[in-house]
Amino acid sequence: MQNASMNALWPDALLMAAVVVAWLNDTFVGQAGRRTTYYIAVWSSVAAGIWFALKAFDPQVHYFFSKMYVVDSFASAMKAVVSLGYAVSIVYSRKYLEDRDLFRGDFFLLGMFSLLGQLVMISGNNFLTLYLGLELMSLSLYAVIALRRNATQSNEAAMKYYVLGALASGFLLYGISMLYGATGSLQLDDVLKAVASGHINDVVLLFGVIFIVAGVAFKMGAVPFHMWVPDVYQGAPTAMTLLTGGGPKVAAFAWGLRFLVMGLLPLAVDWQEMLIILAALSMIVGNITGIVQRNIKRMLAYSAISNMGFVLLGLLSGVVDGKVSGAASAYGSAMFYSIVYLVTTLGTFGMVMLLARRDFEAETLDDFKGLNQRSPVYAFVMMVMMFSLAGIPPTVGFYAKLAVLEGAMNAGLTWLSVLAVITSLFGAFYYLRIVKLMYFDAPTDTSPIEADGFKRALLAVNGVAILVLGIVPGPLMSACLTAITHTLSI
Repeated sequence: MQNASMNALWPDALLMAAVVVAWLNDTFVGQAGRRTTYYIAVWSSVAAGIWFALKAFDPQVHYFFSKMYVVDSFASAMKAVVSLGYAVSIVYSRKYLEDRDLFRGDFFLLGMFSLLGQLVMISGNNFLTLYLGLELMSLSLYAVIALRRNATQSNEAAMKYYVLGALASGFLLYGISMLYGATGSLQLDDVLKAVASGHINDVVLLFGVIFIVAGVAFKMGAVPFHMWVPDVYQGAPTAMTLLTGGGPKVAAFAWGLRFLVMGLLPLAVDWQEMLIILAALSMIVGNITGIVQRNIKRMLAYSAISNMGFVLLGLLSGVVDGKVSGAASAYGSAMFYSIVYLVTTLGTFGMVMLLARRDFEAETLDDFKGLNQRSPVYAFVMMVMMFSLAGIPPTVGFYAKLAVLEGAMNAGLTWLSVLAVITSLFGAFYYLRIVKLMYFDAPTDTSPIEADGFKRALLAVNGVAILVLGIVPGPLMSACLTAITHTLSI
């Protein structure tokens, strides 16, 4: 059903208005208004996230701007996730930024512009809208990574991300141009109808799909388009790493779903074969290479690569022999996995920044030695995060992996499911190694761990959420399945 009620755009408008207000505050008040800019960023994204979550229960589909922008259950749910994820990210980052003189308005403004880009990526219903959302998000992230101008490593990370990102954007634009040349339209639903008609040049379509998949794989950090991920994660200040590795991963999944499922579903046989290779390589390279890392941010980068392999595994399991009967379950499990990954990533990087202090970065595995002796609560929270990433019950990471593997098995991809399980066992080694360091090694750093009460409470809630969602995953999974079903009408 289509309904062009402008009420559906109010949460998006709230964030845009918040950006303007924060910008004006930072411009005219200056350094004295940084705290105000911070609060504007936090509370506007929280309010918008709650508003988006309420909108996710609306089964209607709303089109705007000549059908270039769509608001549906899937879009509202994913926007709620990235908005709340951004709010949690900057709350975790506050003390880290203050200790490094990075608690500035440009950090929060660039983060909010990146968030706006993610919203456009999630709601894009036109190839150009999807591309513009991607560029708004990416350009903001390139700039935020380079904010620490006196740090050579940060500037190098930003430059690598920028150059490789520009290359990926070129791939994507070339693929879009080929699809436009073949179908005569940039609208996702018009392209879907044109491709389904069977009167299109298959060679041109296939080349277009190849370049589109390359662009999607780069933004998700899938092998072999993963070269930027470890360097950016390690080189950027940890607060910037969280902005890059949190919400943008969820937005990239939603963006890929728009492109491949809502625009190119009749070509599923072709892009699924490509995604099988990408998923397999990502799980192998991510889990095996992560074992030898001693820098925790670099280790988490390879963890992100392997986890995106699982998301791709869910994304490629929807169509079996041309039938879409299992599509809702497969895509719903991939959506569930991406949300769980974001929640876990927030808690993990929150702990990394918690252990850091002025002139000290808690970036090596040795920095976690004896954490249980310094703070049993923080050690437990970090252990829960590592168990979830490893897929160990009763954490929600176990259920997320199980749901994706079930979808792959139903699609007849038994060998790929077995590969996923085997590589996950390799990955479990480097997650459990951190647990071993925290509980069985003597601490090398005995300084007190400082954090304000709100951050401590938020970390505790984050850890509890991982356990509660693992024990009672049904409501979140049902919400994901409902959003996918309403959006795809399957």
